[in-house]
Order: sequence, then structure tokens, then C-alpha cells
Amino acid sequence: MSTYTSPTSVAAHTANTAAVLRITIVAAIGGFLFGYDSAVINGATSAMREYFGVGATALGSAVASALLGAAAGAALGGRLADKIGRVRVMRIAAILFLFSAIFCGIDPFFGADQGGFYWLVFWRVVGGVGVGVASIIAPAYIAEIAPADIRGRLGSLQQLGIVLGIFASQIANRIIVALAGSSDATWLAGLPAWRWMFLLCAVPALVYLVGAFLIPESPRWLVQQGRRDEAMAVMTHLQGEGPAQHRLSIIDRTLDTEHKPKLSDLAGKALGLKPIMWIGIGLAALQQLVGINVIFYYSNQLWESVGFQESDAFTISTITSVTNVVVTLVAILLVDKIGRKRLLLIGSVGMALTLGTMAGVFATATVTDAGPVLGDVAGPIALVAANLYVIFFGISWGPVMWVLLGEMFPNRIRGAALAVAGFIQWIANWLVTVTFPAISEISLVLAYGLYAFFAFASIFFVIKAVRETKGVELEDMHD
Repeated sequence: MSTYTSPTSVAAHTANTAAVLRITIVAAIGGFLFGYDSAVINGATSAMREYFGVGATALGSAVASALLGAAAGAALGGRLADKIGRVRVMRIAAILFLFSAIFCGIDPFFGADQGGFYWLVFWRVVGGVGVGVASIIAPAYIAEIAPADIRGRLGSLQQLGIVLGIFASQIANRIIVALAGSSDATWLAGLPAWRWMFLLCAVPALVYLVGAFLIPESPRWLVQQGRRDEAMAVMTHLQGEGPAQHRLSIIDRTLDTEHKPKLSDLAGKALGLKPIMWIGIGLAALQQLVGINVIFYYSNQLWESVGFQESDAFTISTITSVTNVVVTLVAILLVDKIGRKRLLLIGSVGMALTLGTMAGVFATATVTDAGPVLGDVAGPIALVAANLYVIFFGISWGPVMWVLLGEMFPNRIRGAALAVAGFIQWIANWLVTVTFPAISEISLVLAYGLYAFFAFASIFFVIKAVRETKGVELEDMHD
């Protein structure tokens, strides 16, 4: 951030930091919907399997269907945002969320037959496109409006929104099950309780849609479109006149050397891509290959499979979500103080140890016709290890990956680079999600052993490849 320190600009900076925070929170509602929409199905999986009469593979496809939509949304979102603006794309994402919530909750055509299952999958994909778009736009938008000295904390609000969304879905699902009696019971308006889990997502979708009409467009995008006066007005409101003039002069200088971003800009000599792109791809893929979303998508089913009752499984999942929220808040406090790279290393080591412990614990489980059963000692150890794993992920790879993707790429390739990295992140998410039911039926030891391997690999990746970006202006990022 500029060192401009006149009395008037300092006072303005204090007030405008609050304005930047408000705008960032609106953008981060996309993260909330991302978390809610992707995790709400956790409480519905068992009921859906019974309702539609599908097997483990089909169930995995239904859970993962939103992720394929998200991959498409991430691939298209960056380029669309470069064309029509960040805020307009947020509005599109909100509308997609809204329609997905309504039609996953209400099936006017097919009901419980196979057609109804495919209808649900279709609308999960539509919601997934909204998720993918929001996941790419929020980090870019936040990075473009935030002062460098607090950019990490503001960028981390995207992950805070995600974990709050996951937590809210767990609470909503628990309340619905408590009121209806079970997730497959018929409840309000004659709908199964699990349908209401999806319908409730319409509320935050509406909030996001309204909020997206109340925030300004990215100043950098406005300058790129030749609307410099509008950009100056936004930046002056957010940072004061002196810092705004300084920041816009830097943006002008960088845009003079740029052209319209396209995928070919990412080409390089390192196996066809620029080295910075491989780092972004590695970050995006490893964040998912450590298996974090298995905890949030399948935790109820997992804990029921090893002997816990449905109500106990909901309680455990809720505790896990609360833990994730708390540690994300800790990460927000630390990311601009101790840096991105150090947090990633702490998380990688912790995840490798805890996932290895979970694999070892499940190796001791007694296998019955109903599935593996943990003993009186192994059960609590698995619970502690799972929550410690969430702590290490939540303080590191959860928020820091999004912060780095939002800020690590040079301005001239940021849109295209985010699209590719976001696509890879969602494909990796889909791969883990769709394969877990089948792998877990073979062996939970194999599943958690694989995730432990990728966590271990991430240690060396961070040491060798990741560069620290703390305090560096976006205009100073390079290949």
C-alpha cells in the first residue's frame, strides 16, 4: 500500500478500511454459498440413496455432480469476468445458486424414479457452475480492491465464508432432522426432510444477489475498460485520494504493457506452461487431494459406518465444522503476520501426521457385514485425529490457497491463470469426492493412506516451489 500519510488521507484510510471490509464480506458471501451448497448434501446422502434406490457409485456421482459444474464455472468465470466485469458475474452466480436450491428442493416432474435422480443431478450441476464462478471471482475481486498490507486477511474471508457455509449447512441439517424425525421423513408441504436441506440454500442466494447490486466494480477492471474516472471514484472512496492516485498510476503503467488476456499467455517452456502456472496448479490440486472434503461431504455416513447413531454423526460433523470456523479465524489473524509459505508448511506437516494416524486407526477396525467398527479406544482416537486434521487444514491450506491464487499471478495473466487453477481445483475435488465411496468400500485404510501421501508430498512442494507474497503489490507480481 502507498506510504501517503497526510492527516486527511490517514483519517480517510481508517474509515475506508471499514468500507473495504463491507465490500469484501459481500464478495465472500459467494464463499458462504460455496460451502453451504457443497456440504449440504452431507446430511442428505443416506436418505437420497434410499429414496432413489441407487448404489454407491451413483451416490458418489450425485454428490460430485456439483463439482463438475464448479469446474466448468471456474474455467469460464475468469474470462467472463474480464469481459463483463467482476460484479455482474457475481450476480449471475447468485441466480444460478437460487435456481439450483429451488429445483433440488422441489421436483415437479419425476419424483422418486430414475428421472427424478437425474433431475436432481442436473440442478446440482447448475448450482455447481455458480459455485465455480464465485470461487474464482471472489479472490480476484478482493485482491483487486484490498490494500497490500491487509490483502491476506481480506482474502482469507473467502475461506471463512466457505467454512461458515459448511457450518450453517450442518446446523440447518441438524435442526431439520430434529424437527422431522429423520432425514428421510416426510415433513413440511409433504416434502422429504432432505429436500428442505437444499431449499434453505435459497435464502443466502437471495442475500448474495441483493448484495451484488450494492458493491462497486473492480477499479482495475474499470481502468481496463477505459472508465478511469469511475475507477478513481471507487479507489478514492476506499483508500483516500492520495493512495488512489498512486495505485491507479501503477495500474495504468501495467495495463500499457498488457493485452487482452488469453489462455495462450500461460504457455512456457516448463512442460508447455509458465512455471508460475505449475505452482498454481499444484496448490489447487493438493488442497483437494489431501481429502478434506471427504470429511465434509461424507462425515455423517463415515461415522455411522463405524458404529455411531445418525444423531451422534450429526453432532460430530457439527463439532468438526465449528472447529473449522475457529481455526480459519486464527488463520486470518496470522496470514499477514507470519506469511503464506510458513502457514502452508505447518499445515502440510500436521495433515500428514493426522491422516497417517487415521489410516492406522482404521487398520485396527473390526470389519463386519455392516462395515468397519472401531473399538472403545480407536473410536476416540479417530475423532481426535479427524478434528486435528481439520485444524491443520483450516489454519493453512484452506484459506492460504485462495489467498495465493488471488494474488500470485502477474496482472497480465491473472484472469486466465485463475480459470485454469480453479478448474484443476474443482476437478481434483470431484475426483476425491466421486472415488471415496468406492475406495472406502474396499478399505478406509487405503483411502486415508492416499490422502496422507498427498499431504506428505505437499511438504516438499511448498519448500521447493511456493514463493512468499506477503506485502507485495499485485502490480509487482512476476513470472
